[in-house]
Amino acid sequence: MMNTPITAPYLIYLGDTPMAELAKTGAGLAFWRPERCLAQLREPGCAADLGLPDMDEAQAAAAGARTLVIGTSAPGGQLPPHWTARIAQAMEAGLDIASGLHVSLRSIPELAEAADRTGRVLHDVRLNAGPFPIANGLPRSGRRVLMVGTDCAVGKKYSALAIHRELIARNVPATFRATGQTGVLIDGHGFAIDAIVSDFLAGAVEMLTPAAASDHWDVVEGQGALIHPAYAGVSLGLLHGAQPESFVVCHEAGRSEMAGFPGHPTGSIAEIIELTTLPSPGVSPETRCAGTCITPPRLPEAEARATLAATSAEHGLPATDPVRFGVSGLVDRLLVAQGKHA
Repeated sequence: MMNTPITAPYLIYLGDTPMAELAKTGAGLAFWRPERCLAQLREPGCAADLGLPDMDEAQAAAAGARTLVIGTSAPGGQLPPHWTARIAQAMEAGLDIASGLHVSLRSIPELAEAADRTGRVLHDVRLNAGPFPIANGLPRSGRRVLMVGTDCAVGKKYSALAIHRELIARNVPATFRATGQTGVLIDGHGFAIDAIVSDFLAGAVEMLTPAAASDHWDVVEGQGALIHPAYAGVSLGLLHGAQPESFVVCHEAGRSEMAGFPGHPTGSIAEIIELTTLPSPGVSPETRCAGTCITPPRLPEAEARATLAATSAEHGLPATDPVRFGVSGLVDRLLVAQGKHA
């Protein structure tokens, strides 16, 4: 789905980011794909630490790094101007550059010139290779499970990666399908679907999740929420294109208002289940909810487990925190419904 693969190992560039929370791309890479991460590069004042060895671009290149990945974001998705020189130096050292920022690397003259001079590759993850087709909506073989959410940033990516990891551990054929820039950088394939023209969004998702063997699972990263005032369109396009036979509802315990959208309450789990199954007769007639992934990051373990038990009892479905407690029960349900046994 990308013109040129992003080559590991990575040097994760964190710049001088003032808040550790802004380094979610780097944190996701270090957590889910540690084997691809060689080192981190931090400027003075950086508040983030991924627990990787600290190296500069020359040291990392000498140690075998192939790509510098911009692992943190800045307001508006722009590249801070004072990072430009460091990124150009990385190309001089022999590293390609990968970025999920909204600004194109090649639109920055100094970086375009350095890439042309050194022959290094600039990976702008949000600039999707095309063209994409109009969706045809025809049934296709293979199994697909889609993450859906009660809001943005409620763990859809981490839930998908956890389910994918569990399936692989059980020797079940499975592929993680990234639909956002961080997911693409984590897995090296996919595309940022929110940057695709809406008419072609569902068709792009059909391309991302092609016909497969009858026992193969595509685990599809979700985006947005069907009730979101700004991002419902991308969520619906994902649902139509993926044609999932199963979906997982992702939610953050204790969140009652949509992040960044004051006055808009988050969806309830029951509401999202209902809305996801509503278009199913024309999309995926037998789709069903396989469970819920709840992220209660600030709760002690006992309270977190109590929250999950109450959620499971309320909806009659497995409920788990995918990072703290794993997804074994949820995957059991997927495979039993498929006619397999864990």
